[in-house]
Amino acid sequence: MLESTRMLWRYASGLRAFLSPTLTADDCVRIVRGQLRDRREAFLHLLRHGVFSGPVGPYKRLFDHAGMAFADVERLVESFGVEGALGELVERGIYVTLDEFKSRRSIRRPGLEFLAEPSDFDNPLNHAHYEARTGGSRGPRLRIPVDLDLLTHEAAETGLFLAEFGLSGAPTGMWRELPPGMVGIKNWLRHAKLGRRIEKWFTQRKPIERLEDVKFHAFTVASRALGRALGAPLPAPAHVPPTQAVRIARWMADMKRLGTPALMDTNASTGARICLAAARAGLDISGSCFRLSAEPYTPARARLVEAAGCRAASFYAASEIGYIGLACGAPSHVDDVHVMTDKVAVVQRQVVVGAARVNALMLTTLLPSCSKLMLNVDLGDHAVVEERRCGCLLDRLGLHLHAHDVRSYEKLTSAGMTFLGADLIALVEEVLPGTFGGTAVDYQFVESEDNGTPMVSLLVSPSVGPLSADEVTAAVYRALAAVPGGGLMTDVWRDAGTLRVVRREPIETGAMKLLPLHVLRGGRADG
Repeated sequence: MLESTRMLWRYASGLRAFLSPTLTADDCVRIVRGQLRDRREAFLHLLRHGVFSGPVGPYKRLFDHAGMAFADVERLVESFGVEGALGELVERGIYVTLDEFKSRRSIRRPGLEFLAEPSDFDNPLNHAHYEARTGGSRGPRLRIPVDLDLLTHEAAETGLFLAEFGLSGAPTGMWRELPPGMVGIKNWLRHAKLGRRIEKWFTQRKPIERLEDVKFHAFTVASRALGRALGAPLPAPAHVPPTQAVRIARWMADMKRLGTPALMDTNASTGARICLAAARAGLDISGSCFRLSAEPYTPARARLVEAAGCRAASFYAASEIGYIGLACGAPSHVDDVHVMTDKVAVVQRQVVVGAARVNALMLTTLLPSCSKLMLNVDLGDHAVVEERRCGCLLDRLGLHLHAHDVRSYEKLTSAGMTFLGADLIALVEEVLPGTFGGTAVDYQFVESEDNGTPMVSLLVSPSVGPLSADEVTAAVYRALAAVPGGGLMTDVWRDAGTLRVVRREPIETGAMKLLPLHVLRGGRADG
């Protein structure tokens, strides 16, 4: 209780300083440009004070095992730059895989093995003003300390996005989770730092559903009271489950009717649901813009947004870092982002997944305010990364590194069958809707157990209409058999009767993500 009181006091006092003064357009440019200019010094500062000083953490153990001191890293940076030095460190075993970062597996290098806890990667330079939790889509929800200095930087990035897309005056709403989820409160704070308001906060969850929700509900109530007192009001969260997306579409249609199309901040799948709901209800939300994150913004989802006469800006972010990539104003792909190299450094390492090879993203943080200190950490994503001059505002600031087709490469293993997330996305968003009807948000695989036996259910939304379960199953088997190495594994599924078709709406995670494969912990998909 005492620690919670101290944290609330730190949050309240920090919030007062955070909100005054607000950032101007010139401030946003200055902050990002300055950090981009000083990134080498920022990287070395973080290593000196976050890794080589204080208690011995996992990175220091890796450096010691490789026989490297801080001076060695300085020489590498001087000779090869930040990314060149990081590539050299990867070759010397100084990196962390997703399973190692999440404590699902010991860190193993030739002659070295130890288990790191998730808290071992907390950034010792971070000044935590409050705590949130990860979304839990890749494991248990983990504690994330949030530093308001990080949100000042992300407010500057948000300001650049709003300026590039002409949205500075747009009424803004969000369909985001409540605390302990982090995005809703962070969105409010980013916009408040810019002197902007969030007009509507829609959330898929009721304020109190579990015992742990009580203290986080109190945090939300305290945030609203502090916001009112400091002139940065936070709207009361309105419970809107995924099946009632039409309520959000009505608000957006009202904004359109008033001549001020809205900016809606949400996930890629829930943005698609809003567009579908608007179309089915005959609501005009054209001219609106969606800021989408947390999930891949795929061509299938983009078609739903474009059909509603809207546009979308895809962001790439992670709970442990915050913004990694901001939407490009002149995109080459629907999910084209500028990698925010002022804040993160990226190198790629080839990883073998089943019969495929992917270029995994290895991320390193450059800000002392990031929640986790990350040094060549693989979060399970791969992407196409390239230098490109596009001419948009971020390009003119010197952010020339782009990424697109960001996907999870984690092996999705179910009942002995392993395949890439990209294979599943193509199946549930393109192949099945193209064959049986429906859209990119109407199909989902769910792994569960039936009396100890692994089962895989294909959930098909009732809105798709009548279909033959046998024909759907046959189509799935044909598609998965075409995946490299998938023929034998498909035969195993078929012989064991592993796959079944269940007519119900796909299941979203606590963070409103609609994953192509959802692992159901307890219960059955048809329960």
